[in-house]
Amino acid sequence: MKRPQALQQPTQNEIQAVIQALNNGQFAQAEALAKKLLKQFPNAFAVHNLYGNALASQNKFKPAVDSFRKALKLDDNVPELHFNVAILLGNLNRVEEAITSYKKTIQLNPGFTDAHYNLGAALQSQGEFKQASTCYQKAIQLEPGFFEAMVNQGVCLQEQGRLQDAIEIYQRALTIQQDAKVYFNMGTALKNEGKLEEAIDAYNKALELEPNYAEVHSNLGEVLRDQGRYDESVEFYKQALVIDPQLPVANYSLAIYLYDSGDLNGALEHFKASQLGDWEERMLYCLYKTERYDEFKKNLDELKAVKHNSPFLSTLAQHYAENFGEKNDYNFCPDPMSFVFHNNIPELQGEHSELREALLKEIRSADVSEKMQGRLVNGVQSAGNLLKRPEPVFQQLAKCVVDAVERYRQNFEGADCVLIKSFPKKTEFASSWYVRMKQGGHLNSHMHEEGWISGAMYLSLPSNKSHEHEGSIEVSTHGDDYPKKHDNFQVQALAPEVGDFIMFPSSLFHRTIPFSSDEERICIAFDLKPAP
Repeated sequence: MKRPQALQQPTQNEIQAVIQALNNGQFAQAEALAKKLLKQFPNAFAVHNLYGNALASQNKFKPAVDSFRKALKLDDNVPELHFNVAILLGNLNRVEEAITSYKKTIQLNPGFTDAHYNLGAALQSQGEFKQASTCYQKAIQLEPGFFEAMVNQGVCLQEQGRLQDAIEIYQRALTIQQDAKVYFNMGTALKNEGKLEEAIDAYNKALELEPNYAEVHSNLGEVLRDQGRYDESVEFYKQALVIDPQLPVANYSLAIYLYDSGDLNGALEHFKASQLGDWEERMLYCLYKTERYDEFKKNLDELKAVKHNSPFLSTLAQHYAENFGEKNDYNFCPDPMSFVFHNNIPELQGEHSELREALLKEIRSADVSEKMQGRLVNGVQSAGNLLKRPEPVFQQLAKCVVDAVERYRQNFEGADCVLIKSFPKKTEFASSWYVRMKQGGHLNSHMHEEGWISGAMYLSLPSNKSHEHEGSIEVSTHGDDYPKKHDNFQVQALAPEVGDFIMFPSSLFHRTIPFSSDEERICIAFDLKPAP
């Protein structure tokens, strides 16, 4: 009696012929042999599996996935097969499906180290850094010396703002293997944490291992710039560009140096070469500052037509419109002075505010490097991102600021402009820092090119004033020595009290009015912007 086709299986010799062809690298022959067997044995799990391997070995990813999935219909409990499907789906950029297959692999075999690692990589590619970090941690638990998992976990922790945790995992990875990329990542985490000297040490160790690492030269230049070592910083930018003339970040950083130094024509060249971030707005700035108005207006109109959410472009459009008596038709925030918000943080108010006293103590003793700020006179500014630091007092203040931001959003809810319509759904501090000023201290007029909403909380203010606005903040639609045809720009001075906060569109110019008393003025400022 003939066996039913569903139960028929190829002989061991027939299967061995396919395996031998695969082992010999004869993938097309293996494909042909397996395909022939499948016509005779369509329900043979082993043949579908071998056929899938033959196809995958020839980069025929889609039919390979189909073949493996046919095998899984016959037996769904083979973790290695789900793992192979996941890898192929990743190669096809079908990442969500790959994630599902990796999770099935782990469900069947929780000790499958590479599945945990690959699942982490897939989640990381989707921006799911917290979940990815957990997967890498599991892979490390299963294989304590898993260098690549440690490095990727460090990157995910860094993306979550957990800088100290990232630094610790990088240090652990470096005990296993000395690697320039890891020192680079660690240097960047240290820089963002405000530990500039330690960042320099990490970058130098990266260069010892890989002297022609262009990004390290560029980042080292940025740290030196933050320390006020401008001549040294520019040499590192130039060295980065010798190694890689097209490196965007080095071109951009050198352009910023030239921009701040007044060489606007040189800055134009490097902004264009960088094609990075807000390079188009920066080029417009250079054109406007050099009074090349026709060229500026042409480029302004072109950029306004395609870029609708740029605070920097809003600054330029507003200033040009007021300067030349035209209507500002750029709807990011065409009336920025109407979006200034002066309120208070209750936890910082009162003569004996515990939070304020704790913040002042921490600011005066915290292990935070100070950053050179060319516009700041008789004062210091912290490096790093203060409200992302792990100290409980900064974390507590961050929660208060989140509440203040929500009050700002609610106050202007319904406004018909991009600033409010696209207001950040999640409060993410793009940057935050303290500013300490002493007698005669002030901050010259500027705007925050990389912010959306800017704000400041006031912890200590001069009380002995010769006029009411000593130490006040002034906001205006004119500043930063922009060329002007008249003096009729909008301006407003606000006199905060201790415990107050003031928030405004980052596109507004602002400055601190000098004060003459022998007292200290301390505030914590921040920039908020939507996630990319």
